[in-house]
Amino acid sequence: MSEFLQSQAPESTAETVYPIRAMSAADLKEVLRVERASYQLPWTEQIFKDCLKVGYHSLVLEEEGGLSGFVIFSCAVGEAHILNLCIDPKRRRSGFAEALLAQAVSVVIVAGARVMFLEVRESNKGAIALYEKSGFVETGRRENYYNTVPKEGKKTSSKREDALVMARDLTF
Repeated sequence: MSEFLQSQAPESTAETVYPIRAMSAADLKEVLRVERASYQLPWTEQIFKDCLKVGYHSLVLEEEGGLSGFVIFSCAVGEAHILNLCIDPKRRRSGFAEALLAQAVSVVIVAGARVMFLEVRESNKGAIALYEKSGFVETGRRENYYNTVPKEGKKTSSKREDALVMARDLTF
């Protein structure tokens, strides 16, 4: 994979170019900053290290002001899976998620994937809209897939949230 990739947001009327490149261990501090700013139950540093170690595709979108987002995905035996797509809350609605998603799709098509899957919290309406706009359709549901944040004063929460399983056919 190229060290520096250029991507355009899908259905963009302007020729906007986003600086997308492979993630490295040196990016983890900024990746964790974006992850922690975005999720109440963020991935740990070790999860990111493990993703890099096993060779999952990991891309970052970096601007002059720092890292604005990232995507981590796997590809094997004709199938791809988005594991994490995250944009700095201050940089959302800038086309960055679309650009990272489009780049991930391009990478896995070249690698021979015929379909791409992902899970998304059923309450994450913004992400669901992004995925639908990008050609993903709901194909199923994983009950009680996600942990939820415990109420104040409690260490754990027994409540969980369903995930929607979404897929995109890449054989067009």
